Amino acid sequence: MKNSVDFYEFRNWFEKNRPNNFSGEGLKSLFEYLEQYEADCGTELDFDPIALCCEYTEYENIEEFQLNYDHERYPDKDSIMDSTQLIEVGMEGFIIQNF
Repeated sequence: MKNSVDFYEFRNWFEKNRPNNFSGEGLKSLFEYLEQYEADCGTELDFDPIALCCEYTEYENIEEFQLNYDHERYPDKDSIMDSTQLIEVGMEGFIIQNF
């Protein structure tokens, strides 16, 4: 049994239950990424927002990311993409799949 979730339901759930996990722009980027993933793989994903909160982290910029990860090993977004999925958010922000 699957439930379809549109962007507004997706965003509203996070804004109500986990308002500090992702920015508004980050939610839009993550939702679009997940929809594209479903289309590319030909499979539906279960909406499991707690798992998404555990699996993905949003960063405002590379400097914020480097507070958690080695700045010498990950000096830029390209080096991060060699290790994990990176979803662009605006000009400098991004979401990574935690690794």
